[in-house]
Amino acid sequence: MPKLWHLEASVYRKTFFFTTWQVSVAETMFVHLFTPIKVNNFYIKNRIMFPAITLGYANFDGTFSEELFDFYATRIDGGVGAVVIGGCFVEVRGKTHPRELGLHSDHVIDSYRRVTRYANEKGVIVLAQLTHGGRYSHSIVTGCQPVAPSAIPSKLTGEVPKELTKEEIKEIISAFGDAARRAYEAEFHGVEILAGTGYLISEFLSSITNKRTDEYGGSLENRMRFLLEVVNSVRKSVRSRFIVGVRLSADDLMGGVTIEDTKVISKRLESEGIDYISVSVGWHESPKPIITREVPQAGWVHLAYEIKRVVSIPVVAGLRIKSPVVAEDVIVKGLADMVAMARALLVDPELPIKAMEGRLDEIRPCIGCLRCLSLVFEGQSVTCSVNPRLTRERTKPLLATKVKNVVVVGGGPAGMEAALTLAMRGHKVTLIEKNSRLGGTLNIASKPPYKSELAELIKYYEAMLKKYGVNVILGVEAVVDLIAKMSPDVVVVATGGVPRKDVPGATLPHVRSAHEVLEKEEVLKGSVVVVGGGGVGLETADYLSEHGAKVTVVEMLDRVGLDLESATRWVLLSRLRSKGVQILTKTKVKEIKEKMLVVERGGVQTELQADYIVLAIGIEPNNKLYRELLEKSKSEIYAVGDCTKPGRIADAVSMAYNIAITI
Repeated sequence: MPKLWHLEASVYRKTFFFTTWQVSVAETMFVHLFTPIKVNNFYIKNRIMFPAITLGYANFDGTFSEELFDFYATRIDGGVGAVVIGGCFVEVRGKTHPRELGLHSDHVIDSYRRVTRYANEKGVIVLAQLTHGGRYSHSIVTGCQPVAPSAIPSKLTGEVPKELTKEEIKEIISAFGDAARRAYEAEFHGVEILAGTGYLISEFLSSITNKRTDEYGGSLENRMRFLLEVVNSVRKSVRSRFIVGVRLSADDLMGGVTIEDTKVISKRLESEGIDYISVSVGWHESPKPIITREVPQAGWVHLAYEIKRVVSIPVVAGLRIKSPVVAEDVIVKGLADMVAMARALLVDPELPIKAMEGRLDEIRPCIGCLRCLSLVFEGQSVTCSVNPRLTRERTKPLLATKVKNVVVVGGGPAGMEAALTLAMRGHKVTLIEKNSRLGGTLNIASKPPYKSELAELIKYYEAMLKKYGVNVILGVEAVVDLIAKMSPDVVVVATGGVPRKDVPGATLPHVRSAHEVLEKEEVLKGSVVVVGGGGVGLETADYLSEHGAKVTVVEMLDRVGLDLESATRWVLLSRLRSKGVQILTKTKVKEIKEKMLVVERGGVQTELQADYIVLAIGIEPNNKLYRELLEKSKSEIYAVGDCTKPGRIADAVSMAYNIAITI
């Protein structure tokens, strides 16, 4: 794997702890991961926690919705030990999302009792995370100016917050206590106070966002005063037999709060009666990757370990822990007492049960695309690229009332999802793939730096297709006559797309498509111009520059990477800049000539010298077979994925699933 491009060597220095991740299923018993742990007076049945994440499923008044019950009940059923629900804003000024949960008013209390009672019946500890967005709140959401310890603009929202008065500080401290009392009345087992990630409490802790000169600013002792008073307010509002935890950013990665500061804060929290500390890292505006694919699994666990060394209460480690094998290793090595697994459980809520039963190859993997986080930043509700059943997981696809003989053509993400869902419903399924392996475009998309996790999705589908008896035929191109001989009741066409090459001169010998370069893992030396600044073009430029090419990206629009998730786009662009990749926007391609590309920029036509030209100008649907079948076949015919309209993995998987449950 290439070096982490812009991180000092020490950031992930503790990853040497993990030397035995590649453990076979037979060797992995998960004895430690599924050992109970006591927190306050409660026993948590295992060491897996589902941490609080904003989902955007709440009702607009902050009450618990049917969508949320479906979501959390599914993860409770999946075998998790503890669930932290939220974040739940404690007052309206602290709301960060239009559909964020709230504990700001007594009217919300009843709406939570269904899920808290359900968790109690299932023996799962359920907590509510208490939050206040501070300068991360947005006036569009709250209807009022954000507040913060100091009037320092937010890079996340672009707004300037109002500096809190002492009277307002006391009001917010009381609001945390009132919210904890509501959580208690809603029958939660406890609360978790969010004091990290750039929200209000962490803004008080940071020397970057806290410039106050009163008793709430200046020294670390003063900067932690707000947190300690919040803790005291919460403790006074509930009984002693009630868990109170704190989630901290161990290092904000900006210099405002360091791990040494956090160790001091953690020891103080323990002395104030906090029951556990959950360790996060960074803020949303931190200039370093935190949960993107660039970060190795458990890459931040060393910070949790630093805190564990100075406190005796349980410590929860999180961020980029997606494998139960890695989670077990964290516990075995004593680096933390519990692990927080957010996106891994977002993708597969049954991960704990599957791990306990040794069915690791049946765990649907998170591919690290961060579509979930990007949608939250955009004020939308969370969806998942590879879990099309999200928010409807408790309603499993009905078994087919009539078993049909189904042929699926194409073994890419759409074809594999369609074949799997159809087989799970009881249909007799044959999948035909013209290449010698499954995966389709996933095999290509997994080639750029840090995208190898996409290959895990292929392995998952291979295992599940085998489990459900799908007849997989590789190395055979499906044509109308072949399909007719199979006499299918239904044909699902998932033949994907083909790269566009409609540029004058595209047939010259020094011209490649991005797909060709990545599929063959071709190393192009010298100067390379990549035509097209979408996700494929940028990732191909990343791949080529990683192998020594001098790369220029040409894009006709005024911005690049618009089809990438917003939570990951900035990381890729930063890496390209650090490697000297030149990006030319508002540049129109006119013609490809020998060793050069003719472009027009600002009304002026110029020539760019290049040893190679790589085209990444999109794909067009490969729908020839679909059209032929519609004309000649007597079977039911459906098309899914890029052969209908080119899109993202999320589009292909969702479309395939939605069609498969109707057949």
